[in-house]
Amino acid sequence: MNMNYRKPLPNAGIDFFDTKEAVDAIKPGAYAKLPYTSKVLAENLVRKCPEDKLTDSLTQLIERKRDLDFPWFPARVVCHDILGQTALVDLAGLRDAIAEKGGDPAKVNPVVPTQLIVDHSLAVEHAGFEKDAFEKNRAIEDRRNEDRFHFINWTKTAFKNVDVIPPGNGIMHQINLERMSPVIQNRDGVAFPDTLVGTDSHTPMVDALGVIAVGVGGLEAESVMLGRASYMRLPDIIGVELTGKPQPGITSTDIVLALTEFLRNERVVSSYLEFFGEGANALTLGDRATISNMTPEFGATAAMFYIDQQTIDYLTLTGREDDQVKLVENYAKQTGLWADEMVEAEYERVLTFDLSSVVRNMAGPSNPHARVATTDLKSKGIAGIVENEEGKMPDGAVIIAAITSCTNTSNPRNMVAAGLIARNANKHGLLRKPWVKSSLAPGSKAVTMYLEEANLLPELEQLGFGVVAYACTSCNGMSGALDPKIAQEIKDRDLYSTAVLSGNRNFDGRIHPHADQAFLASPPLVVAYAIAGTIRFDIEKDILGHDKDGNPITLKDLWPNDEEIDAVIKASVKPEQFRKVYEPMFDLTVDYGEDNDPLYDWRPQSTYIRRPPYWEGALAGERTMKGLRPLAVLGDNITTDHLSPSNAIMMDSAAGEYLHKMGLPEEDFNSYATHRGDHLTAQRATFANPKLLNEMVQENGQVKQGSFARIEPEGKVTRMWEAIETYMERKQPLIIVAGADYGQGSSRDWAAKGVRLAGVEVIVAEGFERIHRTNLIGMGVLPLEFMPGTTRKTLGLDGTETYDVKGEPTPGATLAVVVNRKDGSSVEVPVKCRLDTAEEVSIYAAGGVLQRFAQDFLESQHS
Repeated sequence: MNMNYRKPLPNAGIDFFDTKEAVDAIKPGAYAKLPYTSKVLAENLVRKCPEDKLTDSLTQLIERKRDLDFPWFPARVVCHDILGQTALVDLAGLRDAIAEKGGDPAKVNPVVPTQLIVDHSLAVEHAGFEKDAFEKNRAIEDRRNEDRFHFINWTKTAFKNVDVIPPGNGIMHQINLERMSPVIQNRDGVAFPDTLVGTDSHTPMVDALGVIAVGVGGLEAESVMLGRASYMRLPDIIGVELTGKPQPGITSTDIVLALTEFLRNERVVSSYLEFFGEGANALTLGDRATISNMTPEFGATAAMFYIDQQTIDYLTLTGREDDQVKLVENYAKQTGLWADEMVEAEYERVLTFDLSSVVRNMAGPSNPHARVATTDLKSKGIAGIVENEEGKMPDGAVIIAAITSCTNTSNPRNMVAAGLIARNANKHGLLRKPWVKSSLAPGSKAVTMYLEEANLLPELEQLGFGVVAYACTSCNGMSGALDPKIAQEIKDRDLYSTAVLSGNRNFDGRIHPHADQAFLASPPLVVAYAIAGTIRFDIEKDILGHDKDGNPITLKDLWPNDEEIDAVIKASVKPEQFRKVYEPMFDLTVDYGEDNDPLYDWRPQSTYIRRPPYWEGALAGERTMKGLRPLAVLGDNITTDHLSPSNAIMMDSAAGEYLHKMGLPEEDFNSYATHRGDHLTAQRATFANPKLLNEMVQENGQVKQGSFARIEPEGKVTRMWEAIETYMERKQPLIIVAGADYGQGSSRDWAAKGVRLAGVEVIVAEGFERIHRTNLIGMGVLPLEFMPGTTRKTLGLDGTETYDVKGEPTPGATLAVVVNRKDGSSVEVPVKCRLDTAEEVSIYAAGGVLQRFAQDFLESQHS
């Protein structure tokens, strides 16, 4: 700590670090001009950075330079159970490796407070129109995940500094927003801004509170947990001025879908955005959180809002302690983080977006940034009145209508609007279509309490939107099984079927294997589409049904006005609801008894939790970087869902066959995501997405869709897993060649772990998504980027080649990939090394994050 700058915080009885003084000492008047993000990063440096690096690091922020890595020490780590459990499985494996080398395993603990919320394991097997759906789904979740939950329960007493929120309590981002983030920390007598990394790409949701929260892969989170700095370069910080105010009847979902399209087009990839202006000031915290949640859909890293009266009102509404609310206001005003103090902030680039231009929107059919106005669905060819046969499902049938995901369930305006639409539909006698599997999965129990208070929950239940979970469900591909008759009809008639959900992701193949495509929509629109029953329907004009007098009913007859929504919120959303939910949830006293075993007793038959293999076999050896064969040649926009899907496991998949062999009944196969603590199941998910297009596999001149590969040099086409097994047996080092935006989508360790275990040493692509690139490095895979103008197509690559990599990997260096063609010719292709910092070079050289930590830990114990 740089004690020169530690001072008493006026009227608070605790200290703070005077960052303004430290910055202005380098350049007078500089602090007032810093963006919000830079002020928070500067405070972190003043408080935590080694003194000999402080001036140089602060100068980067003041002069907007990007030529020096500086350390960032997040205050905490937040995990959901899939990646959190995988991280803790890695740490349990690390303890074993440390013990075998004579180290003390009990000393391997997270140093940084770590919160794990079990929210990604529940599937909607029982829909919202069934009685006791929540209890039935929870019972199935517990049965299917007994192995995983046994391990997670062990971690509570085995690892210090880990808090676990058990299943059935809500979604990590909504709990973070409504309770976990204090906005301003008060630790060891010092106040400082809350900052965090989270093992989910939607972690930036709490940016809405003025909290820097960055989504990272589990491997990067492990590194932060273990006390290592997260090294960074000053990001591009872009100001986004919001002007105007939304038109009547426009929801925050409509706004965020329009913003997602706008910001994608403005190329804000990897940037930190700061929203300000009259439009931003007028947005409620719930509206801001909807925007911040969708950060990865813009391609950005963070989406910050300043601290202002809306922040204070929200903290009060959600039941935060009075002293804490006062501390947030006091600290923000003293340190220039309050909105009024940000007027001098200077941005290198400012974008302007007019909120009054937003119309009613959806996104689809495959990407969250593919906005389509509801009035335009028809002209885009998605909608269109189809002659429907009586008693049969229509083409374009909505088979899943899910009010789901923290994106929208954190915003009372969206949830109340959905409840009012349901009430109005019930009043007119409208019904959900019988083929629609409807569900309501709030991210917090507080939602149920205020919907009950407003007498809107029974209205939603009547239409089939009863509570099925407090968890991340359909958005995460956990939609559960369809009614077998409906599934059979889809197959027999080869119907185009769809999902409509209030989530943030709609990639092909993600939501449900039978949903060809999926659309994102506001909660009230989800209700409307459950009544319409088909996406081939003009939701603005077509008739949803008739009332008892035979009058036609359309959407405008159901849509509530804004004043009514606001009045319901004022009367029904109360601080005591949040206190009632969260006070018992966060009573987390744990017995760290002397007799708690620091080593986990691995269950040999488990298909969920298995000791990880990262310290032995192929991963312990040297990488060859010579004679690499391509496992796949891929196009643009390869997502982590292509690389390692998270949805339900089918019997005819490699993972399904393995689980069947291990004696698991098919109905309990669960999702790929839940098995990521067992590498033998998880590695079989590598490239297992049925929508994969591996350009090495052609049929009649077209790329064959599916999980296929071509084994070289024989040229034999097989399922992807058979190719991986063959290459593993041959100890054949591999490469992947790809297009632009490789690895976009959810942060997913196994998208990197799977390819590394297969023997992939290098990925050469036109560009990488930020989190996935760091995960690759964390697994010891080298990311290389084609120079502009060079692609797999300009080079005429077809997968028959072998590849060598020449040169010393250093940050941003130009290396060479030598392409050795089948005809004996070769070409040397210059590429950029995407190890971006010295820290990344060091992690890569060690073979990955875990190997690096084991080396450092053993050295420190022996010194």
